[in-house]
Amino acid sequence: MKELIGTGVALITPFKDDYSIDFDALTSIVEQQITGGSNYLVVLGTTGESAVLSSDEKTAVIDCIKTANAGRLPLVLGIGGNNTAEVCHLLKTTDVSGFCAILSVSPYYNKPNQEGIYQHYKSLCEVTPLPIIIYNVPGRTGMNMTAETQLRLAELPQIVATKEASGNMEQVMQIIAKKPTDFLVISGDDSLTLPMMACGASGVISVINHAFPVQFSGMVKACLEGQWSEAKSLHYQTMESAIAIFADGSPSGIKTMLNEKGLCGTAVRQPLWPVNATIEANLRRLANSL
Repeated sequence: MKELIGTGVALITPFKDDYSIDFDALTSIVEQQITGGSNYLVVLGTTGESAVLSSDEKTAVIDCIKTANAGRLPLVLGIGGNNTAEVCHLLKTTDVSGFCAILSVSPYYNKPNQEGIYQHYKSLCEVTPLPIIIYNVPGRTGMNMTAETQLRLAELPQIVATKEASGNMEQVMQIIAKKPTDFLVISGDDSLTLPMMACGASGVISVINHAFPVQFSGMVKACLEGQWSEAKSLHYQTMESAIAIFADGSPSGIKTMLNEKGLCGTAVRQPLWPVNATIEANLRRLANSL
């Protein structure tokens, strides 16, 4: 899966003031990511507020991104959830033409044990039409997917990568040290991407790349090429912003920065809410820092 090496961006879904989807803004954001150096686009992930989009809206977002992308970058589609049977149904019935992989989050809310997580993904593997990227984000799911479980899953042929967003570098290193050669470890934490890549990760699925695609994807590219001095310089240029966008909810933070850059509005759908005034001022300052 060479398509998944480098910088993927977890695309937002921009909304107008009436909370309808702003397809013009989405088209502009896709173009900015392509010209800015991103390597692939992730559609309908958490950052895309997929949990609050209807089925028809999801189809419309996919169509918009496909049209704007025009085959220039690989596309990854988010299909996940905490009802295994429903996720399997979606994998069997969703039109995945034009996509190279599925990003599927570890089941949230139910808090399954490690065997439950393993069996969930095993069930997905039995029906998936595309390779799967597993996604460990315990801050959202309430349950960490351990290194041992991820390494078990890495042995399944349909599972080609993990998006690791535990924030636990010890766990990350355990996975990298013992993973199959062709299994990719992808950073799910923008601010930890450089240290993860120094340990052997293959890249990132990023949020901050929306605001600084040239600098952030440039940092990832420098890591892949072993240009560590350049990578460190770019890392520290973007690090404060990479942390700040999550200070009062995501994607509220990144939408504020993009609004300052004139790319989209700040609207998010409930239960999300725009960032508070103090954080907004800081994010608008940071949007103009590079």
